[in-house]
Amino acid sequence: MDLADILGREQVVPDLQATNRWEAIDELIGNLVTTGKIQPKDREAVVAAVRKRETSMSTGIGYGIGLPHASTDLIFEVVGALGRSHQGVHFDALDNQPVKLVMLFLVPPGQFQRHLHTLANIAKLLHKADFREALEKAPDADAMMKAIQEYGKK
Repeated sequence: MDLADILGREQVVPDLQATNRWEAIDELIGNLVTTGKIQPKDREAVVAAVRKRETSMSTGIGYGIGLPHASTDLIFEVVGALGRSHQGVHFDALDNQPVKLVMLFLVPPGQFQRHLHTLANIAKLLHKADFREALEKAPDADAMMKAIQEYGKK
């Protein structure tokens, strides 16, 4: 499973308003509620699951990337949302640099291998400098989605 399998155009947020990781996570979970990927009644429980995971260790992996994720029984398939911040988000990243691309994803319980495989694929793709640059320079969500589809096939 790769990024293009998880994301639809409506789950790409080209202008995150967040200034820190908690706001970014909340904004992206809000997107998943708005797009029907998470039930509104489950929002706070999903936020709690992601916060619990994020509190154990920041998912700011360097290179301007944040990969907040969690397993929750409130979903039935892997879901995610991608946000881009032009100014950068304080994420407590490993390299202490602001995060410009935040990829939130959620995995149903009992799918540990899928969770690891998905995380590895997303991280591998986002570590490509030309892919990150394409996402950062894309004028809108449609162009970001096109880059995701193109680079996901390489």
